[in-house]
Amino acid sequence: MNENLFDRVFRDADLSRLFIETVDGRKFTYGDAVALSGKYANALRAKGVVPGDRVAVQTEKTPEILIFYLACVRAGAVYLPLNTAYTLNELAYFIGDAEPKLVVADPEKRAGLAEIAARVGATVETMDAAGKGSLADLAAGQKEDFATVERQGSDLAAILYTSGTTGRSKGAMLTHDNLASNALALVETWRFTGKDVLLHALPIYHTHGLFVATNTVLFSGASMIFLPKFDADTVMRLLPRATVLMGVPTFYTRLVKHPGLTRQATAHMRLFVSGSAPLLAETHREFEDLTGQAILERYGMTETNMNTSNPYDGDRVAGTVGFPLPGVSVRVANPDDGKELPQGEIGVLEVKGPNVFSGYWRMPEKTAAEFRADGFFITGDLGVIDERGYVSIVGRSKDLIICGGFNVYPKEIESEIDGLPGVDESAVIGVSHPDLGEGVVAVVVAKAPGATSEPAILDALKDRLARFKVPRHVAIVDDLPRNTMGKVQKNLLRDQFKDLFKVPA
Repeated sequence: MNENLFDRVFRDADLSRLFIETVDGRKFTYGDAVALSGKYANALRAKGVVPGDRVAVQTEKTPEILIFYLACVRAGAVYLPLNTAYTLNELAYFIGDAEPKLVVADPEKRAGLAEIAARVGATVETMDAAGKGSLADLAAGQKEDFATVERQGSDLAAILYTSGTTGRSKGAMLTHDNLASNALALVETWRFTGKDVLLHALPIYHTHGLFVATNTVLFSGASMIFLPKFDADTVMRLLPRATVLMGVPTFYTRLVKHPGLTRQATAHMRLFVSGSAPLLAETHREFEDLTGQAILERYGMTETNMNTSNPYDGDRVAGTVGFPLPGVSVRVANPDDGKELPQGEIGVLEVKGPNVFSGYWRMPEKTAAEFRADGFFITGDLGVIDERGYVSIVGRSKDLIICGGFNVYPKEIESEIDGLPGVDESAVIGVSHPDLGEGVVAVVVAKAPGATSEPAILDALKDRLARFKVPRHVAIVDDLPRNTMGKVQKNLLRDQFKDLFKVPA
């Protein structure tokens, strides 16, 4: 049996069912997706793309480009989505590393990309925010019929580059089995059916919007309302027609400020999911107070898709990411020797399962270094598993602060600060200190100007934390630097405050 992801989705699909509806009322059924993906797949073949070739895509979010993703998978190509914010300089690295056969981009970037693509023998086609361009023109003249390429489950379906908070981005190689197994686990865990309507407001160049949201819809035969981007007013207007919303924490911090968010407005909703960055416990509580519904947090990463989820039925515990998904194993280990740690101890999270990627593109040494001998992948995330089995993330291993020989976990301090009056959110980092090795620094966003201060925060923390954990400095700022998925970029903060404790020469 063909193990191509496309064939697994569509071999028994009801082609008459609605797949995508846009904000402006355009509709695509599952049958339309099959027909249009056939045209795109034939266009790929006409461009000389053969199974295993990479196809890089940097375009605005449209139904057409989502169906083009399906066409690439169907044709046996390896889909490579790229963040729309990347500059030409950044794109030169990704294209040079992945060596795609074809690059699809916004028409305005064609000229700049042509030279970069030519260096690796690639050609450039275009697609704009309306789904128009040279790629659409090429596909228009192709036949709908296309025999889905035979693929093994271990064959590559996509390469997603890591966000790269330090060092250069790495290409995570994801197979047909990786994507299919994870989608099926999420369908089971989150109780997805063909009756569901997902309000899709996420970008589709990232694992959250492209794989978690889209593949879960596809494998359950559900449908989605496709928003070009998140807008609180638009989401609230369309919410009555949906059953599920998937988002990043920023979605929910904005929604709780919307006057329309009430129990009545959300009574029909089945599920609110949050991920890609930690959700503040305060946001979790505020959302539940307003709606009567608990946001479901989960944990995943580019290399593994989703690993854990709070339960659909049962306690959705704020500040945790729940239990391992079906077929996935999660353990906490000593970062130095990989020895599994007892329950309740903090260590590096390691993951094993059919969702875990096959390695980093053209980086065999890096791949080998990130896996234990027994096949567990070292996530680099620090975590702990409590007596009930709930997994909590306490930070990244690179974020661990060693102050005066003591290990300091930023999440613990951030949780205390975030609970203080006048504080909106915080990020705790370690920077070079002449006496302690690293000094603890808290970067804090106040709820309003003057709502809190460094003395007030330090006074509140002195009886809550051991002395070595109390920040040596508190900086009040307007906002925290974030990447496009809402993750705080602590590397930028560390760079900003690197000379804070430097002794003048």
